[in-house]
Amino acid sequence: MDGLLSRPVPLLGLIALLSFGSVGLALVSQYHFDMQPCPWCTLQRLIFLLIGAFAVLGLVLRSSGIRRVIAAGGLMLAVCGIASALWQHFVAAKSDSCNLTLADRIMQALGLYDRAPEVFAPMASCAEASITLLGIPYAFWSLFAFLLCALGCVQVMRVTRI
Repeated sequence: MDGLLSRPVPLLGLIALLSFGSVGLALVSQYHFDMQPCPWCTLQRLIFLLIGAFAVLGLVLRSSGIRRVIAAGGLMLAVCGIASALWQHFVAAKSDSCNLTLADRIMQALGLYDRAPEVFAPMASCAEASITLLGIPYAFWSLFAFLLCALGCVQVMRVTRI
């Protein structure tokens, strides 16, 4: 297995690209196509940015042991993202209000609504943000990206030698 997916550096690069690209696509959807985010959407943006930051850190730090720890952290974040996307689709989207949900409280506690409102301020309720893209719920697109990040992190841990 000498391919691209058998070496940690390309894998970490792909994880970073997928993570940051997902946030970029979400912002294009918001500002170009007027698909306004709910608190769960913005929490997922934060998780993607953290996964991307972990991946970049793994690219910069060349230690195998550190890369494994970073990949494990990225995997935990991806699992949180998967849970968030599932909760958004199956629970939050059925609610008229996302105010004071776990996502809303996390984002408020971190002060991200005020520090970077262009990226993190929710502009819609969960029910309003429950939309589809190409017939697939937007939360499932996010779920799929988190799954790919999780698989990438597992593969980084597998191929990184201590």
